[in-house]
Amino acid sequence: MQSQQKHKKINKKKNLFLLLVVFFFLSGINVLVAQKQYTVVLDAGHGGKDPGNLGNGYKEKNIALKVALLVGKKLKSKKDVKVIFTRKKDVFIDLWKRGDIANNAKADLFVSIHCDSHTSNAYGAGTFVLGLRGNKKNLEIAKRENAVILLEDNFKERYKGFDPNSAESVIGLSLLQEENLDKSLALASIIQNNFSLKLKRNDRKVKQDNFQVLRETIMPSVLVELGFLTNKKEGRYLNSKRGQTQMANAIADAIYNYINNLKLNTVIEEITTNEFSSEVAFKVQIASGKNKIAEKSYNFKGLKNVERVKVGSFYKYFYKNTSSYNTIKKALKKAQSKGYKTAFIVAFKDGEKISVKEAVKMQ
Repeated sequence: MQSQQKHKKINKKKNLFLLLVVFFFLSGINVLVAQKQYTVVLDAGHGGKDPGNLGNGYKEKNIALKVALLVGKKLKSKKDVKVIFTRKKDVFIDLWKRGDIANNAKADLFVSIHCDSHTSNAYGAGTFVLGLRGNKKNLEIAKRENAVILLEDNFKERYKGFDPNSAESVIGLSLLQEENLDKSLALASIIQNNFSLKLKRNDRKVKQDNFQVLRETIMPSVLVELGFLTNKKEGRYLNSKRGQTQMANAIADAIYNYINNLKLNTVIEEITTNEFSSEVAFKVQIASGKNKIAEKSYNFKGLKNVERVKVGSFYKYFYKNTSSYNTIKKALKKAQSKGYKTAFIVAFKDGEKISVKEAVKMQ
């Protein structure tokens, strides 16, 4: 009898201990989540001397701006979200500069907002992420959005011969920067679901293509086509306050939904990588894409010791492998000087990818 009572007391203590552990664990999660502020860059397509498409007399640049500002207004009400606009008024912004704004801000997300056009009576909303050309229709959209390059003062130098009207230029871009493809696809899917399920817009699906504005960014990025101004009914809807508010809310809700999912993943990453180890490896990721390329220096502008790693259906290419952060910073500068402007440092511990900040702390 006494042994049973003693056993019950022990069980009670164990249960109390477990409850305390769970309480402090959940409290720790709340602290981790509260510490992070997510930066979202909203890019209103076109602007200034570039009106975008003018279907039915509507101006794409104006509608894109109004929707972007409404998205930003809603997101700014969230304490854990910081919003940056590439433009807040009717001005022309180079495509490369839009990417620079996001990159310099170390943004977590980049969302570019546009309206579509077509010679037919096509209608519906679509969302794009960076990727290899999917089909002829997608190519035409990419060429149309990329054509703004020709309006930039020094486009020949900036884009090194890239011809936005050439199928070969669009298709032939090698080693796309697709480090964040999965995250981009996740965000795009949520946005598209909101359009089709909540607003009942015609679903033109999530697609991949080579939009220059997406190629300039180094974070998860999507390009939204709100609908077709060339379709009278849809153009009228997108030009209305009601239409712009509904589309903006759908985008803002999707972004915040994505961020909430990201928070959980961040917490899990913080917990699972909280192990002490001196075995940290720094590398420079110079490229990523579906092309399998031999690890020869002549394929990588003279860079030696390039490593190819297959991740799913993609190949990632890393330059250098060192435990010294100072050494890898020099390697990054060298890679960038060779033309790999979007190269960045990554870190691994025991074969698992970790944040560079965490890796530096371990040294």
